[in-house]
Amino acid sequence: MTKEESIQSELVKKFGALEGKTRIQRPRRIFTEAPPGSFREIFEYAIQKLGFVVLSTITGLDEGTTLGFMYHIAREDGIMLNIKVSVDRNNPVIKTITEYFPAADIYERELMDLLGAQVQGLPKATRYPLSDDWPADEYPLRKDWKKSTGSEAKNNA
Repeated sequence: MTKEESIQSELVKKFGALEGKTRIQRPRRIFTEAPPGSFREIFEYAIQKLGFVVLSTITGLDEGTTLGFMYHIAREDGIMLNIKVSVDRNNPVIKTITEYFPAADIYERELMDLLGAQVQGLPKATRYPLSDDWPADEYPLRKDWKKSTGSEAKNNA
């Protein structure tokens, strides 16, 4: 059994909801889709028990009725686990992971600015990457976003 297969097996054994939702895409790449209510537990287990100690990035996706957030975490042996969680786009609430990875701050701010995620527990700070005067409720990575024609949006283009 490969290391990837062992990790996949352990995740599915520990979290039955991952059955059929965890796959090895190619060597050193494991993908899984966590139910929203189980994401945090799965994420913490991967860090604390499976040795995923490096945050590579967080990717945000507009999936139509949901927003998806994919957390790319790696082990020192180069195996990467990609944990995706999808939440309702009308209430896109996720919790910060900065207590595990302080550098997640910048990725989570991007999710807030560009997709409209509400990141609970993230300290208030300046916006990133959009300017502080960017129009409220304008999320340029959402598929239905259309550039405003108002003068405020033109100044930020």
